[in-house]
Amino acid sequence: MLWAGGPARFCDGYDEYESIRPMKAILVLIAALAFAITPFLSPEFGGFDPNLYPMPQDDPPVQPAGWAFSIWGFIYIGLIAHALFGLAEHRYDDAWQKGRIALTVSLAIGASWLPVALLSPVWATVLIWVMLLSGLLALFQMAGARPAWQSQWPVALYAGWLTAASFVSIGLLLAGYGVVSEVTAAIVALALATGFAAVNQISLGHWPYGAGVAWGFAGIAAKNSDSQMLISGLAAAAALFIVAVVLYKFKRT
Repeated sequence: MLWAGGPARFCDGYDEYESIRPMKAILVLIAALAFAITPFLSPEFGGFDPNLYPMPQDDPPVQPAGWAFSIWGFIYIGLIAHALFGLAEHRYDDAWQKGRIALTVSLAIGASWLPVALLSPVWATVLIWVMLLSGLLALFQMAGARPAWQSQWPVALYAGWLTAASFVSIGLLLAGYGVVSEVTAAIVALALATGFAAVNQISLGHWPYGAGVAWGFAGIAAKNSDSQMLISGLAAAAALFIVAVVLYKFKRT
């Protein structure tokens, strides 16, 4: 009886464990939907209020042109598609499971980011960095998940844009708090972002990550093309460099 009852209880426990595994996939979907809905709940947000900084950032060279932010439409759609595929087809897949907690954390924080950004660029910068690092962690944890276009590419595009945005936030803080001039802040942010992105692109190998970063750099180049030619040229060079890293990594695989 003991022998018979032991395996039976084990099997019951295993079935119960299997039954709760889809909860992680459900949490990712809920977080992705909440993240995508947030902009409609805070339509007044058009960037950080320049007057929230001790030194107002009315037209900072580190910030991309307005059209660059249209990438969020693709990011939201991609993340929701990722979550739907994950729940419908890969809810029991161990490779997908590994990154779900980190991605849920990133998206849940993202859903609360806009209200914070309306009040404090400092805390918004802290949050966007947590979003970025947890998103990157999810990507690295899901390295074996397949197919890549469902599992990793949407998250890679999200992390790529966040990489550019996170360093833009750093540049705004540097200039806004008078640590360095606006031009110097933009140069520092571009240099750090380029190095950070290149290391991640080489490690991850997903072209959408590099595409998200390069898009952000292109937005900065366009924004400064008629005012700060130095920043415009550096941003364009940074974008081309990231594209070159993407192509190099693609040829090596």
